[in-house]
Amino acid sequence: MRNFITLLPISLLLGTPTFSSGNGTSDLSYESYINSDKRIKCLYGYAAEKTGDHTSAIKIFEDCIQRWNDVYSMIWLAQIYESGIGIPQDLAYATELMRRGAMTNDEAGYSSLARYHYGIALYEGRGTPQNKEEGIEWLRRAASEGFEDALIYLEKLGIQQ
Repeated sequence: MRNFITLLPISLLLGTPTFSSGNGTSDLSYESYINSDKRIKCLYGYAAEKTGDHTSAIKIFEDCIQRWNDVYSMIWLAQIYESGIGIPQDLAYATELMRRGAMTNDEAGYSSLARYHYGIALYEGRGTPQNKEEGIEWLRRAASEGFEDALIYLEKLGIQQ
């Protein structure tokens, strides 16, 4: 599975010095990106979620989805709603976000991850009516795109790629 943390700015990961934006927040903090119109904000939604600020993370991810149809944000927002941590769990909405990401072809390759999760949701009937055949199709597509976890899942089901 891809490691999302590698996509965060190195300064955020290492805790390197930050610069003040004049409004009491750091230019490198997720707070300074909540209302930003810069696409980099989508990565800062991760920081907001991991610090427990679910409200800010949701706001960032929803804006990124609306503005840029950002698959990374769809996946993270789906995980928030699937877990139900800090908000009411909503499996149907989480699965719909994964479906939307699965239908998108993003340059970063997150669509393959969305296809994998959507395939599992369909196969298992999580947040959507169970449809094993369609789930297998999505899992095969993710596997054919090089997403190893999809191949492993198919192998566990006894299905050849």
